[in-house]
Amino acid sequence: MPTTAPLVRSYEESAVLIAGGTSGIGLASAIQFLGAGVRRIGLMARDEARGQAAKSLLLGLQPDAQVEFLAADADDFHQVAETVEVMHSRLGGIDVAVSSVAASYRPELLHNTPIEDLSSILTRQALPPMYLTRSVLPFMRVQGGGSIINVASDAAKVATPGESVLGAGMAAIVMFSRTAAIEGKRNGIRVNAVTPSLVAGTITAERVLSDGFSKKLFENAAKQAHLGVAEPEDLAALIVFLGGPGASRLTGQAISVNGGISAA
Repeated sequence: MPTTAPLVRSYEESAVLIAGGTSGIGLASAIQFLGAGVRRIGLMARDEARGQAAKSLLLGLQPDAQVEFLAADADDFHQVAETVEVMHSRLGGIDVAVSSVAASYRPELLHNTPIEDLSSILTRQALPPMYLTRSVLPFMRVQGGGSIINVASDAAKVATPGESVLGAGMAAIVMFSRTAAIEGKRNGIRVNAVTPSLVAGTITAERVLSDGFSKKLFENAAKQAHLGVAEPEDLAALIVFLGGPGASRLTGQAISVNGGISAA
């Protein structure tokens, strides 16, 4: 048993770092964290122009907030570790870390997937949240608490044609997050995964619905979403909850938000 109570800060006291925070689920989460009272937010993504635009948007919504952006490649552990260290210094801590990084792979049947692509598909999906989690852990251990939320997908739970390698990568994120949660709980650190299916209004949705096998796959999936296809704001609401004091005893979970496409 821990000798001291885990550190659980209010939204107003928290500093939040979001990898992939310049669009889609990541940006929607940043907006909702601001709405919940967070006033220190760091964004990490590859594209400098998109990052500055996201920073300006957030400051327009909340001029008294501190919003930092650093361009970094989430696939490069050196850049991730360096960015986390700089953000920790600039923000005065990191209480919540969100990995919302999506690779550019489109679902395709395994026999049509070039064998030389398997390694990159797997690693580009699985490694970015692992790098971010590993980089923030030492800081959270020292302060005695924190919340890490990794965005994966329902492909981690549901065997879906066209998502064999993608699903393996997503399952890796989920098991990694669960194990990190068991390791981190003694230091007050919570780790959870969010597993959406199709998310409307995102770059990924636009890509997979453009043509070919993936278009058919996700059009059929959307028909099963009788509660409505999820939008970035739906995922953001869950992420903000997981990052806040209301989820202080929730860890090691993989939670789906998919409008009823599956129940896994």
